Amino acid sequence: MGAWGSLADPSKWASMAQAGPLGSMAAQAMDGRAGGSPFPFTHMPAGGFPGLAMPSMPSMAEAQQALAGMKLPVASIPPERLSALQADYSRDCMALLQQASTPDKTLPELPDRRFNTDAWKATPAFAYMAAWYLLNARYLQALADAVNTDAKTRERIRFAVQQWTAAASPSNFLALNPEAQKALLDSHGESLRQGVTNLLADMGRGKISQSDESRFVVGKNIGATEGAVIFENDLIQLIQYKPRTPSVFERPLLMVPPCINKFYILDLQPESSLVAHALECGHQVFMISWRNVDASLAGKTWDDYMNEGVLAAIDVVKSVSGREQINTFGFCIGGTMIATALAVLAARGEHPAASMTLLTAMLDFCDTGVLDIFVDEAHVRMREQTIGGLNGAPPGLMRGLEFANAFSFLRPNDLVWNYVVDNYLKGRTPAPFDLLYWNSDSTNLPGPMYVWYLRNTYLENRLREPGALTVCTEALDLSRIDVPTFIYGSRDDHIVPWRTAYACAPLLTGPKRFVLGASGHIAGVINPPAKGKRSFWSHEGGEKALPENPDDWLETAVEKPGSWWPEWMAWLDQYGGKKVKARAQLGSAEYPVIEPAPGRYVLERD
Repeated sequence: MGAWGSLADPSKWASMAQAGPLGSMAAQAMDGRAGGSPFPFTHMPAGGFPGLAMPSMPSMAEAQQALAGMKLPVASIPPERLSALQADYSRDCMALLQQASTPDKTLPELPDRRFNTDAWKATPAFAYMAAWYLLNARYLQALADAVNTDAKTRERIRFAVQQWTAAASPSNFLALNPEAQKALLDSHGESLRQGVTNLLADMGRGKISQSDESRFVVGKNIGATEGAVIFENDLIQLIQYKPRTPSVFERPLLMVPPCINKFYILDLQPESSLVAHALECGHQVFMISWRNVDASLAGKTWDDYMNEGVLAAIDVVKSVSGREQINTFGFCIGGTMIATALAVLAARGEHPAASMTLLTAMLDFCDTGVLDIFVDEAHVRMREQTIGGLNGAPPGLMRGLEFANAFSFLRPNDLVWNYVVDNYLKGRTPAPFDLLYWNSDSTNLPGPMYVWYLRNTYLENRLREPGALTVCTEALDLSRIDVPTFIYGSRDDHIVPWRTAYACAPLLTGPKRFVLGASGHIAGVINPPAKGKRSFWSHEGGEKALPENPDDWLETAVEKPGSWWPEWMAWLDQYGGKKVKARAQLGSAEYPVIEPAPGRYVLERD
């Protein structure tokens, strides 16, 4: 205890820096003498730590033999940049240790929300531990940024460093987190008991809880807009919603949501429902609800998702509404799917769309954002062999759980480690949040369908090339889609970068309108007007032609406060046709009501 007391007293740190194995390491790190390494913790003390046996490491020859035959990327840091980082790091280390040894007990600034409570500042040991961590994390990230290599390798290094530094934060450990320790003492151990309970429950589920799921019931207070399922097959249920106005636009709107999650992202709680907003504006709305496929459907292909999914839905909506043309809408991969389906129909000489709306969708996969680090030939080939049915192997499933966990680790501090701290170390139940509840309700995809999409879009980017792909026996050419198109991108989207969303425009024929929203992939899209949040950018009076360069578009765009939904709705109204009396009954003689919305498929969970 006396040793720990010394560590907790900053007035003794300066003298400690001159004695003992740990102090020697710190002093060497300050002037860059630690075996030539500019960073701490890269060398053990000469005699090792007392009582701690370290496992033997392989020799250089053994390591080279293990890596023989592997094609490894070449990466290095320019010597002048490395020297500058060493000097900056040594200076900042010295400044932090000098601040710790001052008699006035001045505490370091902690510009990170993980350490912004009084508990971290009340004890100097915790404050300086957090400051030391932030210093090292900052320079590790600077080292990753300085690596001289190809773009993909650099992004992978950055991602790996981000994951490591996020995981190594002292806030993630009970022994190093004063907030968690205070909760433990204040609750007489109850927080620890509840935290272990939460941990065991999440281990059973295979994912970290991000929302209090007990507060949401699909069909009751989320995904609850009134309607009915009027068609179903192995892959989809088609929902027709009950009109909310006496008269409606004669052309209906078919919404194609992403197939890797449930459809109710577009129909969250009533005040956040894009479906409800469209109904209240006088549109007839139909929605595809994708099946959470199981092993019996593991052999389904991309063509099946076209034929049994989007193309089937278009036929049913046309039949029920009695209209030859409908308005079409796709969100995320749903946008890729609706555009593919319309290109298939255009190749057949059919043009059922009066308009197309693409929300955070990609047709040209020129820049796939942070997801690019996961995709290369080796990864795609592995997926083809394991779940894609390559060479006659039995097909498998791409589990929705894998998607959910991967997307969470794109923002580890926000979507992983803060829940580890709150749920497990502090024993709390996460707050109810409809977006995060939906985010955890993912769906499985058939392996053959998934690997086709992965190879032909993310890896080889062939969808943009006329005639490069054949879907449903038709050669695809997106330029045959000659309809007015509304394209939306989110400015801070890390899944579909907004410039990539903008890149859809040159591939399509017909008038285009582009709108840029604030925030990210989901929060930017789900931004109801009543909440008065965020902002968006557009051109006054629309555009006759979009500039080739998205930055040229942004330079002349006007920022407007609030939601982009009214802007889209005003655009969509132009293609809705005349107003007609709303029908009292849903479905038709050919497609009668099967069951009330939201249907069975959306309720299927792993």
